[in-house]
Amino acid sequence: MRFNLTKKEIINSIYMQIGFSKKISESLLEDFLSIILNELIKNKKVKISKFGTFTLRFKKSRIGRNPKTLEKKIIKERNVILFKPSTELKAYININNE
Repeated sequence: MRFNLTKKEIINSIYMQIGFSKKISESLLEDFLSIILNELIKNKKVKISKFGTFTLRFKKSRIGRNPKTLEKKIIKERNVILFKPSTELKAYININNE
């Protein structure tokens, strides 16, 4: 089963747990995400301690192939975002497995 966490659900969670209005909660989330994106574009790396590191990596263009039709196409050069979780986050996730 696939579960997607939406912005609306995060805003409702901020609203319920902290008590800010929904407009303030939405503004807070939007500002948080825009800070991360702007810093990522500017510095190519954003580290959030005890959570993880977002890194911007440039990928060159290359030839790709559709596995069904075996049709070859050129994949354009682009930037991709990588996320590496911190050791604290990994430990928190795996706490129930031990």
